[in-house]
Amino acid sequence: MRRLGVLTDEVSPKLVEALEWIEQQGFEHVEIRMVDGKNIMTVTDEEATLIKESVAGRGLYVSAIASPVFKCALDPKRAVASGDTFGQDEESVEAHFAKLQRAFEVAQLLGTNKIRIFSFWREQQPELYEEEIVGHLKRAAELAEKAGILLLLENEPACNGGFAAEVGRLARLVDSPALKVLWDPGNEEYGGCPSFPDGYEQVKDVLGHVHLKDAYLTEEGTPRCVPIGMGNVPFEAQLRALERDGYDGLFTIETHYIPEGGTAMEGTALTLRGWKNIVTEVGTA
Repeated sequence: MRRLGVLTDEVSPKLVEALEWIEQQGFEHVEIRMVDGKNIMTVTDEEATLIKESVAGRGLYVSAIASPVFKCALDPKRAVASGDTFGQDEESVEAHFAKLQRAFEVAQLLGTNKIRIFSFWREQQPELYEEEIVGHLKRAAELAEKAGILLLLENEPACNGGFAAEVGRLARLVDSPALKVLWDPGNEEYGGCPSFPDGYEQVKDVLGHVHLKDAYLTEEGTPRCVPIGMGNVPFEAQLRALERDGYDGLFTIETHYIPEGGTAMEGTALTLRGWKNIVTEVGTA
């Protein structure tokens, strides 16, 4: 639990309700994405200060901002994939660079130096636009380095860095201490690719953070998020590999699962239970 956190809105959209439960469960840190129905990118300085005080008052800290930065099209004239922006409108690349600058300010107010980012909505042939993507990410990393920020590039199937091999390659091409990979093995399985060992091998040398969810594809090929231990991510082997390879960073639950007729809090509780079982198995092996 010393290194375990959770996205607050994966527990409840109401920050205070989420924090009360998170404190009771013994979590160490939280990531912030949505607060009381507002994307973290839209909060005022005063609201950000109050969020930090609410978090710290419960013995927690903010580990990262789960921003939607670079969830946008490289060129709005081309047909691309899209995904959840958590209340943010579709905007230009330059607008997202302005959003990144605001993320730096919000991060400072929240007391964190980590910001989750993406690699633009997925093109039909992402490899054709690699140079452009890397150019934008290098620019972002240069800005982040000056600001003392670490950017965490997540593998997100709706983006050009959709899978481990892609985000790992992008991070190595950017080649900056200010940009690392946010590894989400559940996203890899959700996109239909094996997360371990295949996916992990592609990112382990550029790893900066780990998100925890589980997923699988149904017989019809439909992706489903489920509590940890009920999907295809081999978490015991993954955790052992992280320990073997010296990963000393944080873990954050982002379960994306709500049981039928239940609540987000109940879904996150099931994933927490699954994670504790995995940790116990690894610890006693």
